[in-house]
Amino acid sequence: MKAPAFWSVDGSTARLLAPLSTLWTAVGRMRRSTAKPYRPAVPLICVGNAVAGGSGKTPVALAVAAEIKERGLRVGFLSRGYGGYERGPLRVDPAVHDAAAVGDEPLLLARSGITVIARDRDVGARYLEAQGVEVIVMDDGLQNTSVVPSASLLVVDGGAGFGNGRVMPAGPLREPLADALARVDLVAVIGEDRVGVIEAIGGVRPVIRAHLEPMPGTERFAGRKVLAFAGIGRPAKFAESLAEAGAEVVDLIGFADHQQWRGDEVMELVERANALGAVAVTTEKDAVRLSAEARAMVEVFPVALVWRDPSPIAAWVRRVLGQ
Repeated sequence: MKAPAFWSVDGSTARLLAPLSTLWTAVGRMRRSTAKPYRPAVPLICVGNAVAGGSGKTPVALAVAAEIKERGLRVGFLSRGYGGYERGPLRVDPAVHDAAAVGDEPLLLARSGITVIARDRDVGARYLEAQGVEVIVMDDGLQNTSVVPSASLLVVDGGAGFGNGRVMPAGPLREPLADALARVDLVAVIGEDRVGVIEAIGGVRPVIRAHLEPMPGTERFAGRKVLAFAGIGRPAKFAESLAEAGAEVVDLIGFADHQQWRGDEVMELVERANALGAVAVTTEKDAVRLSAEARAMVEVFPVALVWRDPSPIAAWVRRVLGQ
C-alpha cells in the first residue's frame, strides 16, 4: 500500500480520524503494559522507526553491524521478514530463498551476516543465540513487545519526517512520538532535515546525522538519462540520489513499498525508458524482488549509509557492548 496523501497534511480527514488514533494508541500501550518479553542473553540492538513505511532502517542496521564487527564480534540480524510467506524462524540463504519467501530486507542483510526471519521475534532471538552470535541487530521492531532490546535507535527520513504528526489511521505514526522517543537512546536523521525533524524531537534525545552515498561503480550513471523506478517508502529519495551522482532523471515511477513486479511490468518500464532514450534503473532493495530475467533488463543503483560524524555512533556502540 502507498501512504495516503492526507498523512502529510493535518487536514479535515486527519482530524475526522483522530478518535480512531486515540483507540490505536490505547491498544498499543495496553499491549506493552501486559507483555512478558524475552530478554536475550546477548546484546540486542533495535534499529526502528516511528512511522509506517520505510525510513532507511536497513542501511542503518548494516552500518551499526559494521561498527560491531570492527570490534571482532559475530553479528546476527533479526527481521520479521515482511512481505515474505515464511514465518520462521528461518536462516536466510540468498542462494536458496527469494523475496517472496523471506522479504526483501533480509536478503540484503544476509549479504553481511547471519540473518534470521521470525514473525515471533523472541523465537528468532533464541534461534540466533543458538547460532552462536554475540550481538543481535534487529531491523525494525521498535513497537514489538516480545523482546527486550539492550538499546534502541530511532531512524527518521529527513525528507518525510513524521508527516502530520498524528497516529494511525489519522497519520503515519505507529505510536505517539513521545512514546517512541522514551524507548530509544538516540535518533538518526537520514538526509537533509527539510521538515523540522530535529525541532520535533526537541532535544529529548541526541541526534546523529547521516546520508545515503552512491557506492563505487555508480560513476557510470553520470551524464546518462535514466528512468528511475522504486517501490520504497519515498521513491523521490532514490531520484535525489541518482541526481547527486550526476544522472539525468527523465522519469520517476513510484510504486507501493515492497512492490512485487511481474516480468511484463518490468518490460513495459524498459520500453518506456527506451522511448525516452534512457535506461531503467532501480534500487538494490527493489532488485532483489525481481526475477533473474527482469533483473537482467534493468540496472541497479546501490547506496550505502555514511555518518556525517561517525564518532557518536561508535561511542554509543561501545557503551552498549560494554553494558
